[in-house]
Amino acid sequence: MANRLAGEASPYLLQHADNPVDWRPWGEEALARAALEDKPILLSIGYAACHWCHVMAHESFEDEAIAALINRDFVPVKVDREERPDVDAIYMQAVQSLTGHGGWPLTAFLMPDGRPFYGGTYFPPEDRHGMPGFPRVLAAVEDAYRNRRDDILRNAQLLTKAIQDASSLRAEPAALSLSILDDAFHAIASAHDAEFGGFGAAPKFPQSMPMEFLLRYHARTGAPEAMAMVERSLIAMADGGIYDHLGGGFHRYSTDAQWLVPHFEKMLYDNSLLASLYLQAHQATGNARYRAIAEQTLDYMLRELGDPGGGLYSSQDADSEGVEGKFYVWGKAEVDAALGAAADAFGERYDVTLGGNWEGRTILRLTDGGAPDSPALADARARLFAERAKRVAPGLDDKVLTAWNALALRAFAEAAAILERDDYRKRAVRLGEFLLDNFYVDGRLLRSWKAGRARLNAYLEDYAALALALLALHEATFEHRWLHHALRLTDEMLHLFWQPQEQLLYDVGSDHERLVVRPRDTFDNAVPCGGSMAAEALLRLGRLAGRADLLEKADLLFQSVGPLLGRYPLGFGNWLKALELRSLSSARPAPPTRSCARPTTRSGRTSSAYC
Repeated sequence: MANRLAGEASPYLLQHADNPVDWRPWGEEALARAALEDKPILLSIGYAACHWCHVMAHESFEDEAIAALINRDFVPVKVDREERPDVDAIYMQAVQSLTGHGGWPLTAFLMPDGRPFYGGTYFPPEDRHGMPGFPRVLAAVEDAYRNRRDDILRNAQLLTKAIQDASSLRAEPAALSLSILDDAFHAIASAHDAEFGGFGAAPKFPQSMPMEFLLRYHARTGAPEAMAMVERSLIAMADGGIYDHLGGGFHRYSTDAQWLVPHFEKMLYDNSLLASLYLQAHQATGNARYRAIAEQTLDYMLRELGDPGGGLYSSQDADSEGVEGKFYVWGKAEVDAALGAAADAFGERYDVTLGGNWEGRTILRLTDGGAPDSPALADARARLFAERAKRVAPGLDDKVLTAWNALALRAFAEAAAILERDDYRKRAVRLGEFLLDNFYVDGRLLRSWKAGRARLNAYLEDYAALALALLALHEATFEHRWLHHALRLTDEMLHLFWQPQEQLLYDVGSDHERLVVRPRDTFDNAVPCGGSMAAEALLRLGRLAGRADLLEKADLLFQSVGPLLGRYPLGFGNWLKALELRSLSSARPAPPTRSCARPTTRSGRTSSAYC
């Protein structure tokens, strides 16, 4: 029998609609129920493409006995973190403060008023590998809530204070100097993996935003190390298993340092950001391979994530038929059967062996440095792609999110300008029109759209990302309507999210529901934070429209994080690339003309990569 999630639009929530757990969506009704019954809230946060979310669902939330414990002692609430980044940010901060780490599925236990007092991430169904089993956790929390309420209240007070402190984090305002960018460059260089590319050790994420900063830093300073780090990383990722060599597009991240074994989900935001990065690398170097990777990634997004109405879906799952990566990996016998006489040459180039390179199977990767395929190998790749299409496809999260679609819009607009491809320009225009026609309802931008209906108030990241995307579309088309829309959205953004007393932008608007704390995330994570995108939008529009008020607010935002950028650059990549942009021009308003460090196409068009 379906639970209370059956009427929801989120594909993630609908995945749990038939659980024996009596899930409720986040909202006043769930909080009121917890208060009425004097029960703690069990809050479970995840997303549709999350492998470990599926694991915990199968092990615990589909288990009748565990569900009975949950239903008896708790008010269970499910949240899609992609629809509700505000709720996710608040309780992720609580769990990180409590345990020192975070991730999904996120499991938090709350007082009926929403204050967290305990939490973690994935819990197994029984004690395993040093982790307590979920039934034991449930029993301990329920006992503490009934019999040690004072301890619970102290925990709730401490964790709520930690959330409030994180939301109010700001550096002491300081002058914005080029030394910040130099310090950031040197710190990034110290984290660079010279052998395998990327930054840090496993698990290894693409880190597109710090690499965009390095491209801009190289354009301004000429530092060869900056470009070398970017190129080493881009080539290694494009050669590795994190890239889909048959269908295009990138998986979420690599579980190893060599980019071989990915977490197999594919996210719209990753592919949008990486398409932009490879485009800008092509623009800066002329390397045709970067162009090819960008085009293959954009074409993947259109083919696999395109909604008939014009938007782009959120993600593809890591799993198919309940097995992570099953859709993407190969046995040598399968390749031989599909390719016949071409199998040996294909296998030599793409590392197909009898024993495989992962759990007895093969994750395709390039072994010879990424030279273009011969016609025979290109044909073999196409045949293997057609063979793969016969498999059970990974699940699709078919909701359309404003911020993520804005990142994609910016990538298509940049591709149109840099590559002079009119098909990408038309697709960007269609996407821009879709977003403005469907997400802007009764004077308010909304966050999520599915099956013809938009819902949920948009966040700072939605407003800022869309403003930047519309500026890129203006640049690709020279149609002033996009600039006017960008200005309107930016003024609305300031009205809803700007806090005059603190001279800061918060992530939720002044018309948002009341939460334990008004969240404000200053870190660039998998996607740029709302503050960093807003600072860039204010900077660009202040220059284009001659608006000193926008430039002043941009500087206030930069100053609020400035001293942190040089110390923790990998967590502030989008801030850095925006501050690098600021360094290329004075802070004074100028007439709406464009000036760039270098041309991007044969005809002299310019693009936001260097403008």
